[in-house]
Amino acid sequence: MKNKNIYRILFVSICVCLWGCDDESFLAEKPETFYTTENAFSTAGQVDQALIAVYSQVKDLVANPGNESWIRTLRFNGTDMYDVANIRRSDIFNDYGIINPNHTSFYNAYSTFYQLIAKMNMAIQAADLPDISWGSEKDKAYVIAQAKFFRAFGYRNLGELFGGVPLVAEVINTPRYNFKRSTRVETYQFAIDDLESSYMDLPETTPSGGRIVRGAAQHYLSELYLAKGIQLEMDGHVADAKTAYNKSIEYANAVIDGSVYSLMTSRFGTRKTQNPVFYYDAAKKLSYETVIGVTPGNVYWDLFQEGNTNYQDGNKECIWALQIDFAAYKAEDSRSKLAYPRSYGPVFRDGVTNHLQGLLEDVGGRGVSFLMPTMYTRDLIYEGKWAKDMRNSEAVFRRIFLGNKTTSVYYGKIVPWDEMYANQNSMSLCYPISCKIATDIFTGIDLGEDRSNLFRDEYMIRLPETILLRAEAKMRNGNSAGAAADINLLRNRAQCEYLVTPADVNTDLILDERARELVYEEWRWNTLLRMGGTVATDRIKEYAYWPEAKATLNFKFNLWPIPQTVIDTNKDELLEQNCEWGTR
Repeated sequence: MKNKNIYRILFVSICVCLWGCDDESFLAEKPETFYTTENAFSTAGQVDQALIAVYSQVKDLVANPGNESWIRTLRFNGTDMYDVANIRRSDIFNDYGIINPNHTSFYNAYSTFYQLIAKMNMAIQAADLPDISWGSEKDKAYVIAQAKFFRAFGYRNLGELFGGVPLVAEVINTPRYNFKRSTRVETYQFAIDDLESSYMDLPETTPSGGRIVRGAAQHYLSELYLAKGIQLEMDGHVADAKTAYNKSIEYANAVIDGSVYSLMTSRFGTRKTQNPVFYYDAAKKLSYETVIGVTPGNVYWDLFQEGNTNYQDGNKECIWALQIDFAAYKAEDSRSKLAYPRSYGPVFRDGVTNHLQGLLEDVGGRGVSFLMPTMYTRDLIYEGKWAKDMRNSEAVFRRIFLGNKTTSVYYGKIVPWDEMYANQNSMSLCYPISCKIATDIFTGIDLGEDRSNLFRDEYMIRLPETILLRAEAKMRNGNSAGAAADINLLRNRAQCEYLVTPADVNTDLILDERARELVYEEWRWNTLLRMGGTVATDRIKEYAYWPEAKATLNFKFNLWPIPQTVIDTNKDELLEQNCEWGTR
């Protein structure tokens, strides 16, 4: 079992028992059950436990083992790339007749990142307590660097989603109602300062996966300087924006060209000699192979196979991965899973019920479609000259499904998409299956698992995203040729027929290439909102699946609203609402 996956409650190991004392000291008011930094931490290991708690918290924000609607919204729902199926309309997040600053998704996101920041403020303060004994100054610096990384991660998300927010850099032990908003640039700069002051104390690599490394900090520095430059340019500070874009490129260069990472270009890992096998009907000895032939595996498919995620697994484009452990899941950690097949998988049995049924590998497992890709994500980005692309191959983005209902006219034959797309409701339930959200070999079936979960480690940062950040920074800095060259690094790896030219380079191209490369990986709301202007609202109105977005999105925004509860609670200082949301 991976010991890095044993996530404990932060303070379980530090409760204090008083075995003996005189009456006077016993009556003294030193309530050890009221935790402060001073009485909660007594060893270096306990400070590290604060970090482990945040590693676990971030993992939950990606894996979403509790199937929480607001987490799907935080990363995906309501953007240009994702919407909800007809059976999930109660979770719609692009009907702006009902979305306002009181929406729970905004509050949950805002409060969660401040909770994360508070934990890291406590860890940073605890690391300097005189009673804490460190093995070496290097050990101490490493812990502080991880804490600063996660604090910067918190402010990075707050800045991209909500703009300028109160900057809290210390432990607060008494209630406060007078927090003041910073500007968006100041929020980005706070995160930049945290990372720049500590990233050299992070190791370039680690013996095992999961822990933060230097490249992760440099990646976020590239993103933060890019975001800062965009905001500076929006504010009219063109020269300062150019400086920020240059810094973004500099940090991306350090990861892409000056570190240990490289794109995987040949097959590797646990299944490098295998092809995906989607069983169809074992009883009748029918399979995909007997009907349509072999579905060839490829290096992109290898990236998402169990045992292949981490840098330590030989995957040189993994910069940071969250750790999922099946043994831990079975023994003690029921949250150590990726509930992707269930949450994101299609429901053919309802959408095309006359031809497809069941919950096996041939239909992607036990999908219930809490979230589905829009037509933009599944089809539009691969139209015409964009079609020939390894990321659109059958192994990676499966589009062929054989009828498995004996009464179907398509039994044992390919079910055509015009049948699955017969109406808007069925279109919302039937869609291609990415190899990132399902598999042809589910772990744990012999131990009672039911094809609802994956048990591979999951990327937080993969080198292609760093490359796309550099491409965007070059584009914004006036270097379209450099941006095209970066994008073509990914398109060459994906064996694309069409390579982009400098004339192709614009914001839409960057977003389209991010969609092709990072589907189900990037936090799309962060990307759309940090781009500023009307990017988010324009694309939501154009690509949302259901008509509510076009009918109700009658204002422009590039920030989420500050939750109204936060504004109301901060009674001694006015927290101004983001202007686009002020009258909603």
